[in-house]
Amino acid sequence: MQDEALRVQRPDPAAELDRERRTPQPIEDYAMIGDRTTAALVGLDGSIDWLCLPRFDSPACFAAILGGPEHGRWRLAPVDEAIVTRRYVPGSLVLETTYRTATGVARVTDAMPTGDGVADVLRVVEGVEGEVELEQELIVRFHYGRAAPWVRRLEVDGEEVLSMIAGPDRLVLRSDPLPESGHHAHRARFAVHAGERRALDLRWQRSWRPFGAAVDERQALEATIAQSREWLSALAYVGPYREAVETSVLVLRGLTDEATGGIIAAPTTSLPEDPGGERNWDYRFTWLRDASLTVDALIAVGLDEKVDHWRDWLLRAIAGDPEDMQIMYRVDGGRDLPERELEHLPGYAGSSPVRIGNGAVGQRQHDVLGQVMLTLARLREIGHDDEHDSWHMQRALLTELERHWREPDQGLWEMRGEPQRFTHSLAMMWAAFDRGIRAIEEDGCDGDAERWKPIRAALHDEVMGACFSEATGSFRQHAGTDEVDASLLQLPTIGIVAATDPRFLGTIRRIEEQLVHHGIPLRYRTTGLDGLAGDEHPFVLCGFWLVIAYAQAGRLADAHRLMEQLLAHRNDVGLLAEEVDPVTGHHWGNHPQAFSHLGLVLAATAIAEAEAGRG
Repeated sequence: MQDEALRVQRPDPAAELDRERRTPQPIEDYAMIGDRTTAALVGLDGSIDWLCLPRFDSPACFAAILGGPEHGRWRLAPVDEAIVTRRYVPGSLVLETTYRTATGVARVTDAMPTGDGVADVLRVVEGVEGEVELEQELIVRFHYGRAAPWVRRLEVDGEEVLSMIAGPDRLVLRSDPLPESGHHAHRARFAVHAGERRALDLRWQRSWRPFGAAVDERQALEATIAQSREWLSALAYVGPYREAVETSVLVLRGLTDEATGGIIAAPTTSLPEDPGGERNWDYRFTWLRDASLTVDALIAVGLDEKVDHWRDWLLRAIAGDPEDMQIMYRVDGGRDLPERELEHLPGYAGSSPVRIGNGAVGQRQHDVLGQVMLTLARLREIGHDDEHDSWHMQRALLTELERHWREPDQGLWEMRGEPQRFTHSLAMMWAAFDRGIRAIEEDGCDGDAERWKPIRAALHDEVMGACFSEATGSFRQHAGTDEVDASLLQLPTIGIVAATDPRFLGTIRRIEEQLVHHGIPLRYRTTGLDGLAGDEHPFVLCGFWLVIAYAQAGRLADAHRLMEQLLAHRNDVGLLAEEVDPVTGHHWGNHPQAFSHLGLVLAATAIAEAEAGRG
């Protein structure tokens, strides 16, 4: 994390328009706020540059992060140069930004209130010292920056508000003063003095519905913080890096839909893995794998009572014919995720195309069922399994996997090249059948375990035979190559090989030699197998997997060293994107990323367990 304050210059926005298009603020400058139904990204410059309303996967009304201010943003910041510091209110994702100017100090609190059934963004300005002049700039563009709204000033319950409508959507701004219409934007300047407090509330609603009542900002903030702290109070983790663990589990909570239990991979789309390249994907959906690993992370830190909602989501999403199981779903369990490109958006730093939807939904990824089975087995172990419905579903899915386990797949990394027999996928299918057999033999679930044992044995033999290279002393990405893949670091966690097995220790060494870039491993070497042009930066989750492997193998000093290196790449409020450039410290990919934060939690617990075992 960055400890020192950051200085930001704020000239006239019109003069800066072209500059901002060419050089957007770094991804790591963004903090997330959310109401567990959707989320917004707030830049270090006080601009909300990404917001989808009313749901995570709704069209954005602020999309400046994928283009420029003209694609929608809401900026609130001092007119003059200011020293900026930020933090989350302890125990929450309510963001406090403090601005220190030559004339005074002001604090802006940004939140999306929870538990009130309203989709809104609340920004509260407080004078701390002296006087600070601030400017509000509001540019609303519905449908991912494409549709300019019909804007009117109206009186509602004796208060003047700004109403912005485009088709089915309406945004209502309550603020004092209301901004005045300018060149494609609404702006207002105002001064705040020590002890003064002003509230700005931007609310979404259906355009044909009556206006709602004004929000009580103090009550909304207090309730939001209290709900978050009550949830966090169940955290049982007492090992090292607790502050980072707390922030990460709050991020995972913020990415979990309150109503449905669906856990999204990230709140953004198309933030590039490769600057200027085509590796830009929509992550505002629920991958079964990511959601299962999130549940594993919550269980690992004692948040057992918080995971039943996800299990119920899983049962609803997969309900029906097991042959139709997808690797990902919409947050409400919907199945339709067509991928298309938004040609009117130039993309972050010119990285195009900008995509919505995700074409990987139709891929075969055998590891997904294994991860789901591992998580459901853990739920069964701690007494959180709905034995009848859950086991009925698991048995049907394993019966379906019997038909397909010999087929190649696209693997964990959603390769868009030719399918392969990926080692990680084989190990995960082994785990799926292994947990199914154990459910029958150890937990008394009904089924024919003998039918699955030959398949489990065949998968084990393939991993230990064809997928191991005697020449390199390492497991390999798949039998047709001696390349390694960071997913191999998961083999002991899956349970197919011991972390101290010489074959796995050789795999760690091979990954260190082939994939580690300035201390952090890449997912794999992009040599054409993934079917995409360009390159990428180290994948943050893989770094945490290497921490786990070090801890499991007894290399605790290396585990701590890498853990501290990874934590140093968090931004000033503790967030991590999908990838990081270990040389510049810049974040890349969608942000914040559930994979990165669940990896942090699991890495911390692995270190704690290893230290406890050594003691």
